[in-house]
Amino acid sequence: MALQDEHAAGAKAPAARFQDEGSAIDWPERSDAPLLDLDLWPNRSLTVPGRKRVLWLMAAGFSVPLLPLTLTKVIWIPLGFCITVLVALWYALRRNTADGRMVERVTLWADELRVERIEASGRVKRWRADPYWVRITLLEQGRPENYLTLKGGGREIELGAFLSPEERLSLAERLEDAIRTALRGAAP
Repeated sequence: MALQDEHAAGAKAPAARFQDEGSAIDWPERSDAPLLDLDLWPNRSLTVPGRKRVLWLMAAGFSVPLLPLTLTKVIWIPLGFCITVLVALWYALRRNTADGRMVERVTLWADELRVERIEASGRVKRWRADPYWVRITLLEQGRPENYLTLKGGGREIELGAFLSPEERLSLAERLEDAIRTALRGAAP
């Protein structure tokens, strides 16, 4: 599962809504420890060395049927096709690796819930709301399955879009429990 607890106090503080880094005011530091601090990221099943091995295996596999054609003029047609496929595969694997650098940080205190999304391009979006007003919506039916949103602070955001349906379900349960605990602790 692509969830990781972070128990370090003093995560960055929020802007009023989901905002781009350029327009968002830097979040003030908090000295109190958060009740919940999660980093969410896409699952990665292929490492960079694994990506290189896949490309070499594909190149080797393409060369086998080309061997009988090596001394003929006909080789240029299938060779051009094979090179095009290898370049397209290289680009797709590289793009997939780059997209895997996306991170969503969810931090909860008794008086504040923050979500910071750092996209693969480096663009940062921030959202915050009072946990009392936050509504967690999990749409179990339809596409995508277990679609998770948070509503509060005058805005609704999608959370964990890159997670599997089971991971989004687990995240929703974990967030609901943490918010309930935060609200019990904040009550007089």
